[in-house]
Amino acid sequence: SRTGQVPGYGAGALPTVRHGFPYQPSSMAFDPVQKILAIGTQTGALRLFGRAGVECYCQHESGAAVIQLQFLINEGALVSALADDSIHLWNLRQKIPAILHSLKFNKERITYCHLPFQSKWLYIGTERGNIHIVNVESFTLSGYVIMWNKAIELSTKTHPGPVVHISDNPMDEGKLLIGFECGVVVLWDLKSKKADYRYNYDEAIHSVAWHHEGKQFVCSHSDGTLTTWNVRAPAKAAQIITPHGRSRYDGKKPEPCKPILKVEYKTTRAGDPFMVLSGGLSYDTVGRRACLTVMHGKSTAVLEMDYPIVDFLTLCETPYPNDFQEPYAVVVLLEKDLVVIDLGQIGYPIFENPYPLTIHESPVTCVEYFADCPAELIPALYSVGSRQKRQGYSKKEWPVSGGNWGQGTQSYPEIIITGHADGSIKFWDASALMLQVLYKLKTAKVFERARGKEEKPSTDIVDEDPFAIQTLSWCPESRMLCVAGVSAHVIIYRFSKQEVTTEVVQVCSHGPCCFLPPCVCRVRSSPLKQSPGYQVELVVQLVWVSGEPPQPITSLAINSSYGLVVFGNSSGLAVVDYLQKTLLLNMGTSELYSPSDPYQGQPRSPRKARQPSGGEPRSADQSMLHALAAVPLASDTNHFLILLSFFLFPPDPACLDAKDNSFTRSRSSSVTSIDRESREAISSFHFCESFPRKTDGQVGPCLLVGTTQGSVMTVALSLPPAGDQRLQQSLGTMVRLKGGVLTMALLDFTGALLPPPYESWYDPNASDEEKEKVRRRRPASPPASQEGQDTQFAVVCSEKQAKVLALPSQTRLYKHNITETSFVLRADVVQMAGTNCIACFCANGHIMTLRYRRAPDSAHI
Repeated sequence: SRTGQVPGYGAGALPTVRHGFPYQPSSMAFDPVQKILAIGTQTGALRLFGRAGVECYCQHESGAAVIQLQFLINEGALVSALADDSIHLWNLRQKIPAILHSLKFNKERITYCHLPFQSKWLYIGTERGNIHIVNVESFTLSGYVIMWNKAIELSTKTHPGPVVHISDNPMDEGKLLIGFECGVVVLWDLKSKKADYRYNYDEAIHSVAWHHEGKQFVCSHSDGTLTTWNVRAPAKAAQIITPHGRSRYDGKKPEPCKPILKVEYKTTRAGDPFMVLSGGLSYDTVGRRACLTVMHGKSTAVLEMDYPIVDFLTLCETPYPNDFQEPYAVVVLLEKDLVVIDLGQIGYPIFENPYPLTIHESPVTCVEYFADCPAELIPALYSVGSRQKRQGYSKKEWPVSGGNWGQGTQSYPEIIITGHADGSIKFWDASALMLQVLYKLKTAKVFERARGKEEKPSTDIVDEDPFAIQTLSWCPESRMLCVAGVSAHVIIYRFSKQEVTTEVVQVCSHGPCCFLPPCVCRVRSSPLKQSPGYQVELVVQLVWVSGEPPQPITSLAINSSYGLVVFGNSSGLAVVDYLQKTLLLNMGTSELYSPSDPYQGQPRSPRKARQPSGGEPRSADQSMLHALAAVPLASDTNHFLILLSFFLFPPDPACLDAKDNSFTRSRSSSVTSIDRESREAISSFHFCESFPRKTDGQVGPCLLVGTTQGSVMTVALSLPPAGDQRLQQSLGTMVRLKGGVLTMALLDFTGALLPPPYESWYDPNASDEEKEKVRRRRPASPPASQEGQDTQFAVVCSEKQAKVLALPSQTRLYKHNITETSFVLRADVVQMAGTNCIACFCANGHIMTLRYRRAPDSAHI
């Protein structure tokens, strides 16, 4: 969606902003005057790019693939040709780009289009070999048609195949060069309506490119050859080369290579011309990545790409085809990336891409959005992130520089955090609609990678990166970050502006039924250099028991005011004090219910009791803790990293394959793979200061726990002044809903949102004197409740329902059934138009909001 203004291309704002690389790109065009890039996709989408922040998204209604794009250069208009044999003229000058005219071919299939510079005639080549001409101004067909049987030799009875190329002579737009798939090229005189010359080659043609003087042209062929032709000498090619063919000593023609799919021929005033081509590699390069070849004088550079090449364009200083082109860059559209190569520097470095296209560089596995962040947070992240820039980029400015940057309307800082399949985390500035990457974090650096096959696990866990991010929790005020990975590990990070180096010493103690299998997720034992930014504070790792892997972590929360991290899975929950590096609580899901609770969890199928180390057998319904390693990081700054390895519950026998007893449950967080079994798991947490009991008149630190069976329970936190934190037993179910609990929030008696308490950020590596300057604080506690009076509202949303309760009485004020035919994937309590709403995203693709309204004597949604 538009986030900037292109001169002559209109300005405006669409209600939806799209970020990331265009899905399934299929075509590309460039306006060399306005310096705007257009990309079409296989789903009929159209993306326009200018300078950083200038983007626009459009969509063809038919959804047919965009096979070709042509700018009306410097006119704010674009022609698109689609796979459904329709062509469209887009007006890009208005507020929201729209289609002005359309034409549909019913009897012939469109294969190639050409619009000469500053011409009103659009040439349309078809699969039958004919060429039709469209007046761009009126967007109507002219009566002039170039029939295939008139273009080729009259004595040739074989059909030449589809039209694969059309271009006008740079020196004479009345001469049209037509390339047919079979290898025939025709120079057609538009005025006399006949062919001047015909050029024949025995290999299929893929593309044609002119020399700017109009006396020569180059063809690329299916056998990996390039043929150069003199216009007035059609009998024989002036030159035939195979750029990647192996020379043969017997003087024979080089061995055939793969097809050269496209060639561009660009001249320079001061030196040799550039010839840029895609494809053409020899057939013995099996498995080699796609390459772009740049031939300049006697040098040939082969540039490997990470993905297959869809198209490329050579950017030149002039839009006039009859002048020296002076190429300066090549835009390469790949299946999953956009690369721009600098032709003016030695080694052809690439430009640093300013667009947020790399959001899916590694698949996104979780996303969190934070609005109204502290003002100093974005500059702090940018400061440490700017030092991470990779070396080797071109020193020139990004060449796609059209448009004017227009700031968004938001007046508050917004940050989006994405977790990825490779274990990386990216912080994005979303304040001005466009995304700008601020800082990148690689969680895999904490672990040692397996070096050999013998070190890799031999179990049947799903085949995915062991460092993939499953979920994360972030406190913007304190900058504390907590991340849960797919291998059932939790990493807690602090933010520091100073670099530290720590040395790890590992001490292990193993129990008889507990072990850490050979895997890649082993905490590093070598010195760990931690750059400014997020630095590891603590690693918590769930371990295997008797050959059974831990259950994936399903919920996670961190609270900087209490110094606690809580996480849960299908077996229970654990609370860790990251300040004192201790485990405070480890309990099974059934233990959360009080004995008198009507919703008390049903007993599970019996399991064989296991013998913990140095103790009596414990029942399967009791939590199991196996401390495996304490890993202090010794350094001159006296920082510590402790590894707490523990396992909550062995997996249910129902999750084990009967044949080989291997663990088969998917770790994926996608909707299709969620195991909706009767087993109750922890689905959400919320730290707050509220009323633990119905009879309480004073608020206190609490932890709300939501489960997949729809229960919301309260755990009271006891925080003595000395810092010896303790937790009290759960106080029973507060409310029950249909479906798993997704989110919980508290409102005060006026309906204002009550955020969890927090501490302000301070640099952990600063001197004690500097730390004293920053006072830790917690927001003032809400006013105490008078007996018989409710002063808080709890808002709870599940996959099916939303409920509002008055606290401390726990009286239900409102219930709303969100959906019967689907279920809610994600929900949150947000502010919209000055009021609080429950925003819900459903599995059927619908987004709905439930508005909160405070009536004089009750709460409504």
